[in-house]
Amino acid sequence: MTVTKQSLIGDVLDAEPETAAFFFEIGMHCLGCPASRGENIEQACAVHGTDADALVKKINDYLASK
Repeated sequence: MTVTKQSLIGDVLDAEPETAAFFFEIGMHCLGCPASRGENIEQACAVHGTDADALVKKINDYLASK
């Protein structure tokens, strides 16, 4: 799986549940909320004031190391 800024958070979590830790790190603690699971990574990062490119890189680096 390759994650992009357009990837839906719910899809990422369904495929790789352990990536939740990366979302928690940016202050996104509402992962069970239907609205948050339907957002893409870029939208969530904008709301939480964090760099979407950095989060995508962190997640993809983690997935590549598995």
